[in-house]
Amino acid sequence: MATIEKATRLPAFDRFIAYRRFGGALAFTQDGAHVLFVSNISGQFNLWRVPVAGGWPHQLTSFTDETVRQVAVSPRDGTLVLTADPDGDEFHQLYRLDLAEGWPEQITDAREVQHFVGSGAFSPDGTKLAYSANARTPTDMEVWIRDLESGETRPVFGEGKYAVAFDWSPDGTKLLAADLRNNSDISIHLIDLETGDAPEITPHEEDGIYAPGPWAADGSGFYLLSDEGREFRGLAFYDVAADRFDWVETPEGDVEEVALSSDGRVLAWLVNEGGWEVLNLRDLESGQDMAAPDLPRGARPHLTGFRPPLALSSDGSHVAVILSGPRRPPEVWVTETDSGKACAVTESRFGVPQEEELLDAELVAYPSFDGREIPAWLYRPHVEGRLPVVLSIHGGPEAQEYPLYHPLYQYLLSRGVAILATNIRGSTGYGKTYQRLVQRDWGGGDLKDWDHAVKWLHEQEWVDADRIGVFGGSYGGFAVLTCVTRLPDYWAAAVDIFGPSNLITFAKAVPPTWRRMMKRFVGDPEEDADLLHERSPLTYIENVKTPLLVIQGATDPRVVKPESDQLVEKLRSMGREVEYVVFEDEGHGFTKRQNEVKAIKLSAEWLERYLVAS
Repeated sequence: MATIEKATRLPAFDRFIAYRRFGGALAFTQDGAHVLFVSNISGQFNLWRVPVAGGWPHQLTSFTDETVRQVAVSPRDGTLVLTADPDGDEFHQLYRLDLAEGWPEQITDAREVQHFVGSGAFSPDGTKLAYSANARTPTDMEVWIRDLESGETRPVFGEGKYAVAFDWSPDGTKLLAADLRNNSDISIHLIDLETGDAPEITPHEEDGIYAPGPWAADGSGFYLLSDEGREFRGLAFYDVAADRFDWVETPEGDVEEVALSSDGRVLAWLVNEGGWEVLNLRDLESGQDMAAPDLPRGARPHLTGFRPPLALSSDGSHVAVILSGPRRPPEVWVTETDSGKACAVTESRFGVPQEEELLDAELVAYPSFDGREIPAWLYRPHVEGRLPVVLSIHGGPEAQEYPLYHPLYQYLLSRGVAILATNIRGSTGYGKTYQRLVQRDWGGGDLKDWDHAVKWLHEQEWVDADRIGVFGGSYGGFAVLTCVTRLPDYWAAAVDIFGPSNLITFAKAVPPTWRRMMKRFVGDPEEDADLLHERSPLTYIENVKTPLLVIQGATDPRVVKPESDQLVEKLRSMGREVEYVVFEDEGHGFTKRQNEVKAIKLSAEWLERYLVAS
């Protein structure tokens, strides 16, 4: 009998994308027996429930077009309120879900209005709901109260502002709200629901972050996150009677989330340590730190900016967090707070190669034009010879490239393509000074950071300088377009996913609630027209020589489709190599699994075509 030898085959692309993603909601049920989460198990981001010990998840919504974004749990009877929007248009509506009846009821139907709820949206007696909406004036995000029995609503704060509703005081008479002025300036107001007064309790002259957190069980005050007098956000407690706050924790890294059990016993917070998010627990009755959670290193993923919060059961016995790592798709992890014992209660991987078959990320840094060291995650294949590299640029820009599982990265690595994923100036996680460097400077210092990233790559003996690609979405898409127009000689291939091409038209077309922030964020389209024209990729479109793939969502409210239309039309008129793919039922990101798979596969094939030698 002849011997048949099985040839070694590289894993197909479909294996790397064979996992389930999570959305931006996470909570415990009222009785603490289950964890609520949002996942695309069904192909769309729906709400699910799983026992705290793990097991088969139960689907609570069955949307096919809508994406569940947030969820709140009533402390009275466990009723849920969630937000969802169709086809990624970000006009989130409110839905009420009685777990006993098992079907969501839509309670708002204002198609041009955005609605947001936080985890503390229900009043302590469960009769009222606090939420944010731009229901009166398109440019104003206001705080509203809804009577859940009568359906009556009333605005209580936020006229002329971008206001966000946070937690109720334990006696139900007051409500915390945040006034979001820009990415570096947030202040706290304390709304008296009986008198209507809403004084600013964190007044400040210089920009600063003051973000409200949970109330103490006795109502004496609440926790907050702030960068006052510091580079990084610390954790503090605000004493209402004393009208002041005192620091609780001031690590050399941002405190990114804080949660408190309803009984006031267990305090939990996440600290950003070089991109890894570390969970800390404290027993407030004893004042002692609790056992370190037995969690893998990781960070929380996001869905179009929605990152799942930290969740504590009412009695503080369990804490939940969604974590991912470079070689590990995201999972819901539940930790017993007393013992620190942790386990994953979901199994998102259904085809992704095992961890030992994937490659880890290495934290590196390279020097830029002003002497700053720019942090980046380097993914390098174990292959001899000079390798192609993709420069990956995250969105935001005031966000961070975390060490997460990226199917595109791992697929390209399996084909011998390295990834350099940068956290250029403007990224969060490296102090407020670093973050603010990109404000009103898109296409300025950031461009020089990308230039120096490529120069650093050219100095590496393992890099093939003729096979460098660039990839990014949102602001990262703007970065791609800036690179191929203003640094045109570097690139062998490029992928732009819903990136602004003209900063003037971009700034004019953003969602109405963003308009007051655009002058500080990017620039005013009228007053700063000369600056925005000078920094727009479209201004330098004649320089493009790189094969470019452009991907766009037709319903995108943040970077509208004409941003890509005008770019592609101009490139085609000049005879440049460009492929344009529009998803008619997507917005700023991918909410339907089949669309996400197609977009990532197109990106992988495009980069592989031009970077991998045949």
